[in-house]
Amino acid sequence: MSRESTPSARIAAAIRRRISSGDLSPGDRVPSTREITREWGVAMATASRALAALAQEGLVRAVPGVGTVVASPASAARPAHAAAPGALTRERIVRTAVVLADAEGLAMLTMRRVATELGTSTMALYRHVPGKAELVHLMSEEVFAERPLGSPGLNGWRPRLTHAARWLWRMYVRHPWMAQAMAALTRPQAAPHAMRYTEWVLHALSGQGLTPTEMMHVHLTLFGHVQGLAGTLELENRARQDTGMSPEEWMAAQEPRAEEVRAAEGYPVLGSYFAADGFELDLESLFAFGVERILDGVAVLISRREGGN
Repeated sequence: MSRESTPSARIAAAIRRRISSGDLSPGDRVPSTREITREWGVAMATASRALAALAQEGLVRAVPGVGTVVASPASAARPAHAAAPGALTRERIVRTAVVLADAEGLAMLTMRRVATELGTSTMALYRHVPGKAELVHLMSEEVFAERPLGSPGLNGWRPRLTHAARWLWRMYVRHPWMAQAMAALTRPQAAPHAMRYTEWVLHALSGQGLTPTEMMHVHLTLFGHVQGLAGTLELENRARQDTGMSPEEWMAAQEPRAEEVRAAEGYPVLGSYFAADGFELDLESLFAFGVERILDGVAVLISRREGGN
């Protein structure tokens, strides 16, 4: 059987040739799994195997927020396992998986991909982590623990809840895949670090006359707002990797078509917003606006309880 007999091997060889010819230079982003599926007409699993093979050779590496890029000559000169010395432990597996998910997204994360990055076999990983579901759970706990929520001397429930929401949002910005990992609000798993966040928020609400059910609903409403917006962060990362365009570049490319639609004069109110100077709409502003409006509603609820209603 020849070296390039399988689809994934043929794809890896094609990308390898682009690297050796100089078409792809160190630091350049290589085709993402989605781009590979479109260009070669293969399944996602095949695309992942192709990139994993190149990573095993040390030709490519994962970069958080960017994707998979061509490795520098120094790192390409040694196999992937040489860059990750030390005994294989659950902690190393989890940290490696977090870096890969940051770079390539949760959907692209497989036990095989993590094993390749660590220069070991997939079966070796299973001696420490039973499967991907448990690995993602451990990754989420790792992320919740990396920067303690803390207590910056804030007084009052509203500043404390604002601080908690911003802390959560920053976590999602650092690790966009977390929105998918934390999507199951109705079937949560026992997770000590994540539960400490919940405890912190509930403690901030204690003493305000709210029932336990109301306190939990306030927490989950805030959490759901942040979670919902954070879900677009990984989608944006995928779009950036697939198109090679930043959000600003994408909007600029859409401007001619948008002008055609506005010229039809069927959207007078909507058109007035985009015509206004300084009008901006981004995830940060939507996050901040939503938090403030939710807390406005909580303030009303608390005032009603204080008034005996």
